[in-house]
Amino acid sequence: MAKVSPRTLSGFMELLPAQQMKMERMMQILRESYALYGFTPLDTPIIESAEVLLAKGGGETEKQVYRFTKGDSDLALRFDLTVPLAKYVAQHYGELAFPFRRYQIGKVYRGERAQRGRFREFYQADIDVIGDGKLDILNEAEIPAIIYSTFTRLGLKKFKIRVNNRKLLNGFYAMNGMSEKAGEIMRTVDKLDKIGAEKVKQLLIDEVKMLPCKAENVLDFMAICGTNAEVIEALERYRGMDATFDQGLDELIAVTRYLRDFGVPEENFAVDLTIARGLDYYTGTVYETIMSDHPEIGSVCSGGRYDNLAEYYTDKQLPGVGISIGLTRLFYVLNEQGLLSDEIITAPCDALVLPMTEELGFAVAAATALRAAGVRTQLYGEKKKFKAKMAYADKIGVPFAVLIGEDEMNEGVLSVKDMKTGEQVKLTPADAAAHIAERVAAMNSGSVIKE
Repeated sequence: MAKVSPRTLSGFMELLPAQQMKMERMMQILRESYALYGFTPLDTPIIESAEVLLAKGGGETEKQVYRFTKGDSDLALRFDLTVPLAKYVAQHYGELAFPFRRYQIGKVYRGERAQRGRFREFYQADIDVIGDGKLDILNEAEIPAIIYSTFTRLGLKKFKIRVNNRKLLNGFYAMNGMSEKAGEIMRTVDKLDKIGAEKVKQLLIDEVKMLPCKAENVLDFMAICGTNAEVIEALERYRGMDATFDQGLDELIAVTRYLRDFGVPEENFAVDLTIARGLDYYTGTVYETIMSDHPEIGSVCSGGRYDNLAEYYTDKQLPGVGISIGLTRLFYVLNEQGLLSDEIITAPCDALVLPMTEELGFAVAAATALRAAGVRTQLYGEKKKFKAKMAYADKIGVPFAVLIGEDEMNEGVLSVKDMKTGEQVKLTPADAAAHIAERVAAMNSGSVIKE
């Protein structure tokens, strides 16, 4: 029989065990961070009815969706975690307490062209707060504050959360007679980081059909920069010209004030008028997060405020605010840049019990005792020579080997070998568990991301 060549489809990421452990560690930190702020975990189906998933379809979104039929069913793979959340909240509205705070880490699927750092199957890590009728501006500041806390726990230091407000932009376009083209302008301006001001200006003229002077006005407004206080001071000069602009400015001032109250340092967040977020459903505060040393990577975390999450499923007004980390993309970039720590334990266990005798009863009891004490323990039962057993321990990167021979069985102790230093000590099972647990905790105290 001809063998099939094993291969992974383009745009799908598979990791070797050590790298997978680092990814799992990142997910663990995200879950702990989100839970710390009172978010509940949620898991929605990967496959949905195409009618439900594409209620707000059209454009590029519908082109990228993996859609298929099974019998008479028209089905699709979820392309983000926000639309399934909208369906979930609308469906379970009467059973939920509002504001509803959820986090979700899950795979999504987009049939776009695979390229460096862009995947067709990838993890997103989302947090959202959904209100019933109203949602206070405080939530729009807490969301980026959570991202600051989470990224800091991961070990990232040099990143910046860039903040803007869509009302501010809509108001500016209104006072300049550009309201009808506001959506097109924002989607075009959103490309500033990728293609630069000159090309954006040309797109505004050629595709949005703006007069050159109007395009220049837009780019001059976007070019306002400085400290957060300086940008807000410059924006105050426009106050009183448009009610929507004034509301957006008030919200932006509130968000920046609350961010300071939440303890986010000014070097980690900045008012940036170029941030628009291309999606139409954002209505208030918007965010993008970049790694300061690698701006070429683009945003690794983005989101914002939307006034009606579930308008395609219910008549109830359900405003929300959320943010999404492109976790697969972030992991890929960090790994490519050599920024993932080699210090954390990536072995599947903390202790590998290696019996050196035919009688395995004491080794089984030892492994059971270590597990009962909370030590991740693997029992090696293969009848191999000592050299082969130690080679296996080296290959999986286990921090401690527990050697059990005739002497250990007779004395009722375990020989615990530190695989990194070579140090070996004989301890009772209880003392061995405490010794391993203490050392492992110290090894794992570092960040998953290097300085």
